[in-house]
Amino acid sequence: MRVFVTGATGYIGGSVADLLLRSGHRVEGLVRTEDKARELKRRGITPVLGTLDDGALLTARAREADAVVNAASGDHRGAVEALVEGLAGTGRALVHTSGSSIVSTDSRGAAADEVFTEEIVAPGSSWRPVEEKADRVALDRFVLDAAGSGVRSVVLCNSLVYGHGRGMAHDSVQIPALARQARAGGVVRYVEAGRNIWSTVHIDDMADLYLRALTDASAGSFYFVENGEASFADISASLASALGLGPAESWDTDTAVAYWGHELALYVLASNSRVRSRGARLGWRPAHPSVLDWIERDCLCQSHRTAEII
Repeated sequence: MRVFVTGATGYIGGSVADLLLRSGHRVEGLVRTEDKARELKRRGITPVLGTLDDGALLTARAREADAVVNAASGDHRGAVEALVEGLAGTGRALVHTSGSSIVSTDSRGAAADEVFTEEIVAPGSSWRPVEEKADRVALDRFVLDAAGSGVRSVVLCNSLVYGHGRGMAHDSVQIPALARQARAGGVVRYVEAGRNIWSTVHIDDMADLYLRALTDASAGSFYFVENGEASFADISASLASALGLGPAESWDTDTAVAYWGHELALYVLASNSRVRSRGARLGWRPAHPSVLDWIERDCLCQSHRTAEII
């Protein structure tokens, strides 16, 4: 297949693009600068110079591609509308990237029992996201509705992704954020009690589900991407052990927000995001260990080498 990938220089899109290439597909990647274009070309990806605001370009590239992966932004409606316009009536795949922060709440480090399934986006569902995530959920539903316009549209809603990226971007968001703070302060921090839980998935397993969705998912499909879960207190403890630091310690909410910012502190590091996936329906079998095992054994951060994971 000839696949057009937005976000090809990023952590998610770059890893998906790498697996596409290794699986024998041709990849075109949207890129903003000449320097990054040269690096994509060196990696075997055909660069397409432009941005998410170049609607006509996105429409044209989508129209010419056999499939499209949008991994650049889960919030840029104009870009998604342009991609859908290019694919309308073709029956070709659009795999759009969302994130399981859509179900996160302001938990401030407390645990939550509620676990969400893909039924939250089913027709007639009464579930409503928090106000901060309403626009993203509306865009997810716009993508799903594109199935009615002849697009084989799929939304993959990633949970906390861990592991080293296979493309130009090496690191994800959450664990590197904790590691950067630990490097600066000498102590790994979690928010309040740290009992809040996120579902997790390894970057390689995630990329495998993208490929399966491109070839096998039905139009209008929505999948959470997850393989296990862990609390941030446990993640922090594993990270402290791997870095050779003392026990992880709590930060109050105000301090966490002052350091990490409102969005990252409250709706990622202090929230719950517990989801369950139907990915096995596509033959998906995640192969990697839990996030705690990865931190302890595979993140290359032993003996205080925090720079290795940030």
